[in-house]
Amino acid sequence: MTSMSPKKHLIIAPMIKKVHMERGSEVSVVILDFGSQFTQLIARAVRSLGVYCEIEPFSLDLQKLKAKNPKAIILSGGPASVKTRTAPKIGQTLLNWNLPVLGICYGMQLISFLKAGKLESGKAREYGACEIEVLENSGLFKGFKKGEKLPVWMSHGDSVGAIPSKGKITAQSQKCVVAFQYENLHAIQFHPEVAHTPIGEKVLSNFLFEIAGLTPNWKMEKFLETHQNQILDRVGNAQVVGGVSGGVDSTVLAVFLGKVLGKRFHPILIDNGLLRKNEAQEVEKFLKKEGVNLKVVDASHLFLKKLKGVSDPEKKRKIIGKTFIEVFEKECKKIKQAKFLAQGTLYPDVIESVSVRGPSHTIKTHHNVGGLPKNMKLELIEPFRELFKDEVRVLGRQLGIPSQVLERHPFPGPGLAVRILGNITLDRLDLLREADAIFIEELKNKSLYQEIWQAFAVLLPVQTVGVMGDARTYESVVSLRAVTSRDGMTADWYGFEKNALGRIANRIINEVPGINRVVYDVSSKPPATIEWE
Repeated sequence: MTSMSPKKHLIIAPMIKKVHMERGSEVSVVILDFGSQFTQLIARAVRSLGVYCEIEPFSLDLQKLKAKNPKAIILSGGPASVKTRTAPKIGQTLLNWNLPVLGICYGMQLISFLKAGKLESGKAREYGACEIEVLENSGLFKGFKKGEKLPVWMSHGDSVGAIPSKGKITAQSQKCVVAFQYENLHAIQFHPEVAHTPIGEKVLSNFLFEIAGLTPNWKMEKFLETHQNQILDRVGNAQVVGGVSGGVDSTVLAVFLGKVLGKRFHPILIDNGLLRKNEAQEVEKFLKKEGVNLKVVDASHLFLKKLKGVSDPEKKRKIIGKTFIEVFEKECKKIKQAKFLAQGTLYPDVIESVSVRGPSHTIKTHHNVGGLPKNMKLELIEPFRELFKDEVRVLGRQLGIPSQVLERHPFPGPGLAVRILGNITLDRLDLLREADAIFIEELKNKSLYQEIWQAFAVLLPVQTVGVMGDARTYESVVSLRAVTSRDGMTADWYGFEKNALGRIANRIINEVPGINRVVYDVSSKPPATIEWE
């Protein structure tokens, strides 16, 4: 598809209609969601290989599923045990269709259960990095060698003790069966969709192209096409207010909607006093260059007043979300025919806050999705709700946004409120802002910023004894966090060289009065989350 200048409207309507006509009601791959936190990662991985897919609940009516005319089906993982009475299940009918099926983790166990294999609980628990051995260099493992040892990412308590009769084991670990094939059913215990399974893309590619015989024909450009059309149809002649936070997501959204809606788009940045150092000024300057007229509203005093004495992170998020909407509604009264609120919510925000399509476990509430009041007067528009950070950056490049803006590290919607553990005060915010700015400055000075997916400082609710200038101090502790990741769903801590980490710590302690100790967080996700709250 021919790309268009980012200064013009993105796509013309006839082209959008053509795309819908070409796709029709057919979907190349349907992913049935059994509640895994990684279900959308499967969709993201499939899309990145150029295959259009959709996620549906495991309970989707078979006739509706058949009407989509899928060429392949993927069964996701999930938190339940297949052997329990209340576990989400599908019937034999679906597995008897003449379609390739890939079962991942829980999906593998479900296939085994439905085809009279043997399941075991608690005997082969594996979490995190594991090594598997390839037994068959065909099917999912085409291109690998028999006996080859491969690193993968596991997350399971139950396992397959014996595969269905006439099936074939294709890979194993030291503890359990890792993969098997039964007719057109393919099953793997590890998660190919996560960044920490290096062979994952190849395994999925084998399933999609070698087994299912699909052709890569879907590109991210179509996302812009379809969503521009949807937004224009939904909005009509109404005005749209945009919530801009300063992060990559809301910045890309502001540029996108500015091009789609023109003067009917009214972006507003609420300075809640919880932003990074000089955040509001930098965002306003950039968007002005892009022809987007951003309005900055200083509401820091109001937010800090409502957060006074609040230490519980969930309460912080809800207060910030509620206050955010209150301020927005007040601003919207100044805009005639304002009906919609646009947010840059991403899928990781959604999947960790609410059960999406399947019975996934809630991890935490994000203010974008879980803290909005029921009587909110504005209707939400969330075009990026099913995308990941790296996909938003792809869209940003298509819109002509420079890399220095797109490659900024993620920043949580509630801002520094969830990076200050305990009570929030102006003094503590200033401490954290300065420490965080030094951390990021050093990463950029040493050309480390682009190697790291997210880096930030956290102010802890403790004080420790120190000695500075022969005097005893009793001051705050800052923890530094830096992780590598592809999408934020899994992450590993970044291994700094000793001298680099030492210089950062020395600068913070020497240049930020009130901090006398710096520590470094070496937790991966899972089991920890990237943010502390």
